Amino acid sequence: MDQTVRKGNASPNNVEPVPVSNDVYSALRGVVDPELGGNVVDLGMVTSVDIDPDGRVEIGLALTIAQCPMRGYLEGETSRKIAALPGVSEVLVRTTAMTREQRANLMSGARLRARENAHRTRVHPTTRVVAISSGKGGVGKSTVAVNLAVALAGKAFSVGLLDADIWGFSIPRMLGSDERLSADDDTRLITPADVQGIKVVSTGLIIDKEETALMWRGLMLSKALEQFLNEVEWGMLDYLVIDMPPGTGDIQMALARLLPQAEMVVVTTPQIAAQKVAVRVADMARRSHMPIIGVIENMSSFVCDHGEEYPLFGAGGGAELASTLSVPLLAQIPLDPAVVTGGDEGAPVTTDRPETPAAMEFDRAAKRLLELLPPVNEENCTGRIAKLLEQLAVSEPVASPSSTGVTSH
Repeated sequence: MDQTVRKGNASPNNVEPVPVSNDVYSALRGVVDPELGGNVVDLGMVTSVDIDPDGRVEIGLALTIAQCPMRGYLEGETSRKIAALPGVSEVLVRTTAMTREQRANLMSGARLRARENAHRTRVHPTTRVVAISSGKGGVGKSTVAVNLAVALAGKAFSVGLLDADIWGFSIPRMLGSDERLSADDDTRLITPADVQGIKVVSTGLIIDKEETALMWRGLMLSKALEQFLNEVEWGMLDYLVIDMPPGTGDIQMALARLLPQAEMVVVTTPQIAAQKVAVRVADMARRSHMPIIGVIENMSSFVCDHGEEYPLFGAGGGAELASTLSVPLLAQIPLDPAVVTGGDEGAPVTTDRPETPAAMEFDRAAKRLLELLPPVNEENCTGRIAKLLEQLAVSEPVASPSSTGVTSH
């Protein structure tokens, strides 16, 4: 739908030279959409600029929807900015509604800018942030998050574990912790619980009883995540594993905005129906410019005592999802009663029963993750130079004092 607004600030007998296209676009960069946080030029909302010799300027402005609440504001700001240019006799703003493709491109650009301009949190920029995500509940996402964090910590890395499943917290039980979170008297920052060598934060470590229901709505969930990222003294971590809630809601969008370095691992079961749901969370990640590291297939099969394998939840879902997303399949975790027992008793199978097939697959996933996402301090330029110098010192013979002219003391 088209609607025009006319503004004038000069007489028809305008003697000043009319502005050129660059002048108009420069002025339009001062028109900011307060909802999207960007100017109308960079957001791709300016569809046309036409300048007549008599100083009449016509602007084409595409809005996200025809009944955009900010329509009057954007039209007025556009007219005012252009009318203030020397040589402009009249301004005509013609508004249209964006196509679906234009709207998708605009939102993608807005998300990218939000990530690039994210405020610093207390998670250090060099910390590798791994969001363990799923399209729906019941696929063992929390089990994967706990065992992956334990496996990484077992390889001498500094690891944090954030339970971002605010409603459905389960990390404290899976790690066997009932420690309460506390704040430092001097800094007023929350101190993470130290559980099995991992820095852990969860709403389950705040409430009085595990059975207490948290009846929080979307905004409160996002604020809780912000508090966990901004008011927790995480320190220097190599990896921060985040157990995400299932689906594509407020927490997922807040994480993409708050932690630009976050990357996603998608958990699914072998069932094709579960794989199709998992595609949605991957689609959300990519729209939010969050890289996807790989896929972990959980509950892949059950092997009985006499060695026969039973694909109780179907087969092929993890491999198909990885192929669809063009990412590696990091591991296929078999059905194992020891995993369930370990989760209930706070003894993760990765450390409590390392000889089991499930524990070995969790370890394999951790090793694959380290290959794909090595610690930042191991891949920066300074680290590489230090390694190179160390290698040279070992491989090259040390020159004798007589050959260098240096006398040892």
